[in-house]
Amino acid sequence: MKKSLLAAAVLCALTSGAAMAQQAEGPWMVRARAAFLQSANGDSAGLGTTINDKWLPELDISYFFTKNVAAELILTVPQQHNVAIRALGGHVGTLKHLPPTLTLQYHFDASGFRPYVGAGVNFTAFSDVEIPGYDVNRKSWGGALQVGVDVPIAKNTYLNFDLKKLYIATDINTAAGAKATTFSIDPLLFGIGVGWRF
Repeated sequence: MKKSLLAAAVLCALTSGAAMAQQAEGPWMVRARAAFLQSANGDSAGLGTTINDKWLPELDISYFFTKNVAAELILTVPQQHNVAIRALGGHVGTLKHLPPTLTLQYHFDASGFRPYVGAGVNFTAFSDVEIPGYDVNRKSWGGALQVGVDVPIAKNTYLNFDLKKLYIATDINTAAGAKATTFSIDPLLFGIGVGWRF
């Protein structure tokens, strides 16, 4: 009987401590990630248009409306890519793109980690286009899908793994203004980083 009471007391203390820890966490979370971008590289004219895959820095800011529902703004800096078109012999130039993304997430309750899913929208701005004889449309709107997990490693500190699918496309036009192809970047981004809740 004493052992049962002791076990119950310990369980209550642990549950109470976990609840207090959750309450102590504020609604904001900031994560810093390194993300690997892998482009789908599709084009409507079959010209073999591609950009290079690369690692990039990523910063996101989340706000938790409830324990389970959050919005996340995902940011980076303009990323330069090499552009190749197989039909034109390979490398043709460079461009930069900046794809801020906003997702609405649901965070699941689990023991020892917090998986989440999200969906939202990304806006991509293209700049510094250096493709002789060609240009690209400078704006793209598309969807975004996301899955990930936060693993606690210290008080209010989490190890984060994140996978996103972004839908990004732009028209590549000749200097005369005629559309040569629609280039679908549509990248997968795998991220790993650290998050702080406050």
